[in-house]
Amino acid sequence: MNTKLYCNSLTHYSRYKTRVVTIGDVPMGGDHPIRVQSMTTTDTMNTIATVEQSIRMIDAGCEYVRITAPSIKEAENLRNIKEELRKRGYTTPLIADIHFTPNAAELAARIVEKVRVNPGNYADKKKFEEIDYTNDSYEAELERIRKRFTPLVKICKEYGTAMRIGTNHGSLSDRILSRYGDTPLGMVESALEFLRICEDNNYFNIVLSMKASNPKVMVEAYRMLIQKMQGLNMNYPLHLGVTEAGEGEDGRIKSAVGIGTLLEDGIGDTVRVSLTEDPEFEIPVAKHLIEKISNFKFQVPNAIAPVTSELPYNPYEFERRKTSEINHIGGHQVPRVIMDFSNKENITPASLFAVGYNYSVPLDKWNITDQACDYIFAGNNKVDFEIPGTLGFIYPFEVWEQLENKTRSYPLFSAKEFSSAKNKSEVLNFVSVNIEYLLQNISTIKQYNNKTILIFETANEQGMAEQRRMFIELMQQKINIPVIIKRNYSNVSKEKFQLYSSTDVGALLLDGFGDGIWFTTTNQHPTTNVQNATAFGILQATRTRISKTEYISCPSCGRTLFDLQETTAKIRARTSHLKGIKIGIMGCIVNGPGEMADADYGYVGTGVGKITLYKGKEVVERNVNSENAVDGLIELIKKNGDWVEE
Repeated sequence: MNTKLYCNSLTHYSRYKTRVVTIGDVPMGGDHPIRVQSMTTTDTMNTIATVEQSIRMIDAGCEYVRITAPSIKEAENLRNIKEELRKRGYTTPLIADIHFTPNAAELAARIVEKVRVNPGNYADKKKFEEIDYTNDSYEAELERIRKRFTPLVKICKEYGTAMRIGTNHGSLSDRILSRYGDTPLGMVESALEFLRICEDNNYFNIVLSMKASNPKVMVEAYRMLIQKMQGLNMNYPLHLGVTEAGEGEDGRIKSAVGIGTLLEDGIGDTVRVSLTEDPEFEIPVAKHLIEKISNFKFQVPNAIAPVTSELPYNPYEFERRKTSEINHIGGHQVPRVIMDFSNKENITPASLFAVGYNYSVPLDKWNITDQACDYIFAGNNKVDFEIPGTLGFIYPFEVWEQLENKTRSYPLFSAKEFSSAKNKSEVLNFVSVNIEYLLQNISTIKQYNNKTILIFETANEQGMAEQRRMFIELMQQKINIPVIIKRNYSNVSKEKFQLYSSTDVGALLLDGFGDGIWFTTTNQHPTTNVQNATAFGILQATRTRISKTEYISCPSCGRTLFDLQETTAKIRARTSHLKGIKIGIMGCIVNGPGEMADADYGYVGTGVGKITLYKGKEVVERNVNSENAVDGLIELIKKNGDWVEE
């Protein structure tokens, strides 16, 4: 598969060049900086509240402010919001967010600098019906959409208004679902149908997006969109975002996995991080992700040969790299987590609390949590207590050799040590390699025995690309040895560690690479429990290892019908022990039913003080009073046999 189909290079950073789109006085695309944007959560009819929140966003670094316009009255009030912002000296471009109301879009396009339309529900109503279209009947549907959409296109062209055609995985039309299924291809085709109408009207001031709550789906859709655009001689700028990412650390990790993966490949012209928090808190997260790639020196060591041959994997469809299983690593086993204790002064039973192992002195037994790491690199610390039965210890080879009791203890070799060592574990050996050694000694690595795990090391600023190159080499050489992805972080804050590691490791996991994660940090900062939680969070976000409840929670906006942050906290407090369950918490109906298709249960605002409960995408109970709705959700989970007591 041609590597240039979705990015300029797989082995070093090179920004994908797009056309320039004019949005007020802040252009996007081309050589312009990657822009940061967010969306207000206030009632659009409350002019002052919306203006003041917009100012907080702008002061935090927001370059475009998006405001919902669910009906024509909100669209009209955008004029007042814009005038008040201009009076206060703020000229930041405004974007009207439109879903079901073409008349609101047509009015807003005369007022603000950009409109966002969702092709899944701009001209369609979603009923989850599967329709058997003939070619003629499908073309008739497209003609109906053309008549509905063309007036907006002409207005945007006349007023110089930009447009984002923003596909959401959760709100694909029944027509698209019937023809393409619930797939990244369906997302792409949904946007292209509207894009063709724009081009037929000689209107090109367009931005595209492919957002999903599942980073794997989102990344595949953006890649596929670029592949399709290249075949059609298009190069529209791209808006990046993981929709309904959630709150706190989970929302940041999930966003970084999706957005960061694309940014590292040079893809993206504007970023919006969707957190269930006040919008000004989204801005620093987006800026950190952009800053990471801005720091690249745009140089690659000569050891990284360009990938010019056919790729040994499909970047448009996830499939895990096939490896041998060695002591529960690789094969069909979930990726493993290795925690680094080499900088600790000593290791005691209490030390393991931070990595999911709780020792009870009265009962003399271990309690193992769902986020308990699998291995600990002990460095020179020799453990003198009975360790949990699910935990292994890794030691430098020279330390391991001196151990009297080697039960569940395994050596770590440098590549040179491993080649010459006579004393090796009969169960499991870890061998650390960098790209120079890998490319120069691939024939030696081919001879490694079936008790060996590779540790991929990198000191390259563009470490993700370098390690991906290493995986490609193994696959091209048909070497099926499992690999642990190791990354070192020094002098970074907790938030930057979470974002950077999620990008570096998440990008590889989304391509099916990696049988485990190993982080090292300077002076154990961030703390051990943060490192452990981040590792499991990355595996959860990439859907490669599920260890906790997942919340698909929208970021709130002017359409939201209840306090989303408070409600999410209430639901999390009562359900966070339900390992592997996905719960969607949506403020309104716009993306609710569709995103429910990716969740096991749904809690959706459908009126003031009213909630509709879903099992999957099926409505179970409508118009539940909000004060009783969380209890109703719990009862629904119990009724379907997914509840367990804490």
